[in-house]
Amino acid sequence: MSVVVPERARLVERNAMERALDRASGGRAIPGNAIRHLTDGPDTFAAMREIIRAARNWIHFENYIINNDATGRGFAELLAEAAGRGVAVRVLYDYFGCRGTSSSFWKSLRDKGVEVRCFNPVSILRPIESIERNHRKYVSADGAAAIVGGLCIGDEWQGDPARKRRPWRDTAVLVRGPAVPALELSFAHTWGLAGEALPELEPSNREEAGAAIIRVVEGIPASLRVYRTIQLMATGAAERLWITDAYLLPPQPMMAALIAAARDGLDIRLLVPGRTDIPVIAALSRVGYRELLEAGVRIWEWRGPMLHAKTVIVDSTFFKVGSSNLNASSLRSNYELDLLIEDERVTGDAIQQFRADLSRSVEVVLRRPRWAMGKLADRVPPVARAAVGPGLTDHEPSTEERSRRAVVNLRQVASGARRSIAGATVFALVGGGILFLAIPKIMATILAVACFWLGGTAAWHFHQRRRLTADE
Repeated sequence: MSVVVPERARLVERNAMERALDRASGGRAIPGNAIRHLTDGPDTFAAMREIIRAARNWIHFENYIINNDATGRGFAELLAEAAGRGVAVRVLYDYFGCRGTSSSFWKSLRDKGVEVRCFNPVSILRPIESIERNHRKYVSADGAAAIVGGLCIGDEWQGDPARKRRPWRDTAVLVRGPAVPALELSFAHTWGLAGEALPELEPSNREEAGAAIIRVVEGIPASLRVYRTIQLMATGAAERLWITDAYLLPPQPMMAALIAAARDGLDIRLLVPGRTDIPVIAALSRVGYRELLEAGVRIWEWRGPMLHAKTVIVDSTFFKVGSSNLNASSLRSNYELDLLIEDERVTGDAIQQFRADLSRSVEVVLRRPRWAMGKLADRVPPVARAAVGPGLTDHEPSTEERSRRAVVNLRQVASGARRSIAGATVFALVGGGILFLAIPKIMATILAVACFWLGGTAAWHFHQRRRLTADE
C-alpha cells in the first residue's frame, strides 16, 4: 500500500484548487506579469495619463462613469491629443452611469477623432435588458499596459485640497505582461455589444514582465463568475479573508460561507463605508451585522471620505481587485471586470493598505442596549454599535459624496429588512393598503399603466421572437 508524502499531497491539493479557480472565474491562470498597486485617484490617474501619453497604436478607455468635470475634461484632452497623433482611441461609457454627462462632451471627443460608444441605452421596450449595465473600469494601451480597478472618472476621486475634500478611497492595479491581451479580449466583448466588432489587434509585447499570476474574471450577467470565485476562496482559505467593499450586501449563500469560515477560526474582516451620524438610521443599517458578528466576523466602518474600493485578500497569496461589489446587481446583472492576482508581494502591499485603512476606521461590536438592565439584560439581544474611534476633521464631503453615503445607508437598511421575510412582507402589504386607501385613483392609474406596459413589452418580445424564428 503506497503512502502519499506531504509534499505530494500539497501539490495535489494545489492543483485541485487551481482547477476549481479556473472553472469558477472562467479564466486560466496567466503567469509572468508585473503588478503595481495603485491607491486612490491621484496615484491611479497619474498612471492612466502615463500610459495614454505613451500609446502609439491604440487606447481603450472603458468606464461606468465619466463626468464632464475638471477630471473628465482633462482626460478628454489627453485622449483627443492621442487621436491627433494617429492613435486609435476608443471610449466606451455606460448610458445609465453617464446620464449626467452632456451629449456635447461626447460630440467634442468624436469631432477630435475619438471613437465613442454608449453601452446599452435604457429603453422602456427592453426593461429586462436595461437592467444590465457596464460597470467596468478599464484603461489600456497597445496591449502592453492596462489599469483595472474600482475608480470612475470624476473630481470625487481626484480630491480638492483647497476645499478640504480628500479623494475617495479606492484601489486599482497597473498590469504589464501576458495578462494584458486577455484583458483586451474582455474589452472587445463589451465594445462589440455596443456596435461593430473590434478589429483584430496585435499586442506590442507578450513577454513576461514579472512573477505575478493573474486570472481575468470577466463578469457577464447571469454568469456569477465573481460570486463563485469569492465563495470558493472563502471555502478554501486557511488563514484570512479580508474584504473591502463599498456596497456590501452579499447574497445569503455568500453570507453563509463567511459565517462558516469565521466559525471555523478563519480571520474574517469586513471594511465598509462609514455610516450616517443619524442614530436611528445608523442602528437600522447595522441590523444585518448581528449574525456575522455573533459568528466571529469582525466589521469596521470607514471614517474617511467615501469608501469605493472593492478588494478581497485571501491568506498571503490571493488578491482580488476590480469593479465588482458584493451585492446582487453587481454579481448577477452587470458587466464587471476583476483580477484575481496570485503574488505574495502584491498581496503583501494589499495587506499593508488594509491595515492602514483600519487605522482610519472604527470597529462595530455587539453590546447590550443601555436601557436593558438587571434581569432584562439577559433577555434582550445585543445590538451592533460602532466603538469609539478616530474621526475625520480635515475632510468636507461634497454633495455627491453625501448622496452616495445616503444610498449606502438605504441599501443597508433594506438589507436588514430583507433578513426578515415576514417583516418585509407585512411592511409591503400594509404600506400598499395604506396607499390604496389614501389615494385610490392615483394608485389604480399607476397599477393600470404598469400592467399595460408589462403586457405590451411581453407582446413585443413575443413578436420579435416569432419573427426571428420565421427568418431562420
